[in-house]
Amino acid sequence: MYNKLKMKIDSILKEYNQGVSFEFFPPKTEKGIESLQKTAAVLSAYKPLYVSMTYGAGGSTQERTKEAVRMFQERADLVVMPHLTCIGARGARIAALLDEYKEKGIKNIMALRGDAPQLDVAFDSSIQEFRYGRDLVEFIKQRYSGFCVGIAVYPEGHIETTSLAQDTDYTRQKVSAGADFAVTQMFFDNSHYYSLLDRMEKAGINIPVLPGILPLTDVAKVKQFASICRTTIPEHIEEKMGRFKENPDEMAKAGIDFTIEQCRDLIKNGIKQIHFFTLNKPAVMRRILDAIS
Repeated sequence: MYNKLKMKIDSILKEYNQGVSFEFFPPKTEKGIESLQKTAAVLSAYKPLYVSMTYGAGGSTQERTKEAVRMFQERADLVVMPHLTCIGARGARIAALLDEYKEKGIKNIMALRGDAPQLDVAFDSSIQEFRYGRDLVEFIKQRYSGFCVGIAVYPEGHIETTSLAQDTDYTRQKVSAGADFAVTQMFFDNSHYYSLLDRMEKAGINIPVLPGILPLTDVAKVKQFASICRTTIPEHIEEKMGRFKENPDEMAKAGIDFTIEQCRDLIKNGIKQIHFFTLNKPAVMRRILDAIS
């Protein structure tokens, strides 16, 4: 039997043909840290393939991300992967952080471009040291051969691409730069995920692609976020959850039921490794995981 804790995620995905992974965000307060510790304890019972920790735009949560990663590393039952965004960053800063992660035994990095600073009108992405996610992947792979690198892919296409063909080409470039596996952006219609897999297969892209599932508990909040990242919510789900806008508990129940059915459809179609954006909400995740297990 392999010791999963010493493995890179691409190897874990090959060795363990079913399982879940969890994404968390770094807490802002001491109370949040305690809450995250409890969340990790609860969800570790589901023996995740790995867990990941997000990284704020422009590195705005860098220290909190590192602290949360350190906290997760102290557990003896979790493979942890920090996210790393590169837009607006300098190579020296990225290298220093990667050196630190390497020294601490981190083997996996989620490499993302990240969002441009919204309030900086002078920001010009075309002159940045890291213009695209592929630039970060290439930087990591050329200098740090020991890291397994994950990337994001987009079932409905990245918001800045003009076509699904262009989006697929950008994915190919990231894989050519050395990406080892991918996690999708959230989606609520599984046909988009199946189409993504088909496009990638036809393009000769063969890395593992985990579906990224966001539990749908507040349709208004998710709709607002979805509108800026080219993600659609099926009309019948939006309508059903909208009936409960004055009853948050019933809305959450309807959304969780939808997420359970979404996961069951993935499993029925042979997808047995699923990534969850937990929003640090263990109670919601337990209801979903217990239903699909």
